[in-house]
Amino acid sequence: MTKEIHFSPDEIIVSKTDLNGHITYANRLFMRVCNYPESALLGEPHRLIRHQDMPRGVFYGMWKTLKSKEEFFGFVKNSTYDGNYYWVFANVTPDFENQRPVGYYSVRRVAPKEALIDIVDIYKKMLEIELASDRASAPEKGWQWMVDYCAQKAGTSYDEFILKHYQQYR
Repeated sequence: MTKEIHFSPDEIIVSKTDLNGHITYANRLFMRVCNYPESALLGEPHRLIRHQDMPRGVFYGMWKTLKSKEEFFGFVKNSTYDGNYYWVFANVTPDFENQRPVGYYSVRRVAPKEALIDIVDIYKKMLEIELASDRASAPEKGWQWMVDYCAQKAGTSYDEFILKHYQQYR
C-alpha cells in the first residue's frame, strides 16, 4: 500500500536541470522527500520521479511554456524511490546566462489539500483524454483540454487559474 509523504509548509524543495531535464542539483529536502540519494538523482532525467497518475499533458504544457522562456506553475504528484508519493505546487523557471537558457530551476512547495480536490478530478479527465488518444498526440490533447477547461469554467488562462487555485488555499 502506498502512502503520501508530507513535508512542512515552510520547507521548499529545490532542484536544477540542464536544458534536457537532467538533474544537476537537488537540495537535501528533495532527497529526503523522494527518498533518493544524491548519486541516484544527479544526471538522471527529472521524470525519474514522475507519478503514473500525472497526465503527460501537464508536462507538455510545462515544456511548451519553458521553451517560450517563461516560467511554469503547476500541481505535480511525484513518486518516491520506495513507491510512495507526494504532491507539490511547482514553479519551474528558465535559468539564463548571457540571455540564453542554460537550464531550469524548480522550486516546489506543499500543495494545499483543498486545492488538490479539484486538481485530482481535472487530472483524471486529462488522463482519460490521453488514454483515448494515440500516444503521439495524447499530451497535446490533454493540455488543450486543460487550457479550454480554464477558459470555459474559470474564464481565465491556465496560469491565472493555477495561481489563483493555489493562493486561495494556502
